[in-house]
Amino acid sequence: MLESLSFSLNFVHPLMEWILLGLGGWVLYLGIKAKKFRTGTSEQRKALVSGKFAQRHYLWGSLFLSAMVIGNLGGMAVTYINNEKLFVDAHLLIGLLMSGMVAIGASLSPLMQRGNLMARTVHVGLGMAMLILFLWQAFTGMEILNKIVGLD
Repeated sequence: MLESLSFSLNFVHPLMEWILLGLGGWVLYLGIKAKKFRTGTSEQRKALVSGKFAQRHYLWGSLFLSAMVIGNLGGMAVTYINNEKLFVDAHLLIGLLMSGMVAIGASLSPLMQRGNLMARTVHVGLGMAMLILFLWQAFTGMEILNKIVGLD
């Protein structure tokens, strides 16, 4: 029973991370729409105002940050439970880097709300780089999962 639970836990982290990858795309979409609202013409703003894209970007981004940290910790916990050690490899290190990038990006919100363009540029750059790394993580994570289930 405990062994099958331990094995089943291997699938929670990858499933959660694939969902998070999709959520990251959604947060990106909301951010793009928020920018269009902020920088668009008055007609464009009128068409976008009901979408409340900036508020939704902020809320979904906060959920993304929380789930990213939980997913990272969960993946490390399951690895440790099953192996009594962590494997310090590129997948782990890039995952930790990504969590840091999301946290730093979120921490720039107060500056962005005051109109700081440098903070906004860094926020966007971190978010885009993090999503690119996320795609790489998806593939390396599937390689790890294939080894666990014996397909590799």
